[in-house]
Amino acid sequence: MSRCPDAPVRISGGFLLLSAWFALESGFRPLALILSAAILHELGHFIVLRLCGTPVRGIRIGALGAVMEADRSRLSYGTELLALLAGPLTNLLCAAALTVPARTLPGLYAAAGTHLVLGIFNLLPIRPLDGGQALELLVAWRFGPAAGEQTARLAGCVCAALLFGGLVWLMHESKGNLWLAPPAAGLLAACLRELWGKT
Repeated sequence: MSRCPDAPVRISGGFLLLSAWFALESGFRPLALILSAAILHELGHFIVLRLCGTPVRGIRIGALGAVMEADRSRLSYGTELLALLAGPLTNLLCAAALTVPARTLPGLYAAAGTHLVLGIFNLLPIRPLDGGQALELLVAWRFGPAAGEQTARLAGCVCAALLFGGLVWLMHESKGNLWLAPPAAGLLAACLRELWGKT
């Protein structure tokens, strides 16, 4: 991991390699769209955490996403849930806002679509995605932490396994589309992590 000297940002070599590979294969414009949507996603989390008085210590950026490091121990279930959902909701709001001008500027449809896909993907009930953590919090809030953990583990394992199977099928149908391999590997790792009881 490399560390930015002025800010607590850690970027993995895997992220840099994957970004370079994507840019060489697909061009810099699609990469810029994905990165800008991801930055706004994290900004949504950051703003809500700061409004709730929670200090953000840094951010880790890896090949399969980013993790904001913050002390959430003093947050209530409601405020932590709001902070978790702020990222995907930011993407969904951006997608909706970009759709209107895209009627006259069709080039904006790609940006709207990028935000939409990122927002929906992060709402999937798979930890460590926002949706998986939100599901755990919601169930724990109503039925207790043990029920939240069990529900999140079961939902995450089933959803990750189904999506992994779907991506493997798509890779086969698309004659080995390698861009489906990183998310498939991430989903398989999430499924195995839930099966083995590691979060």
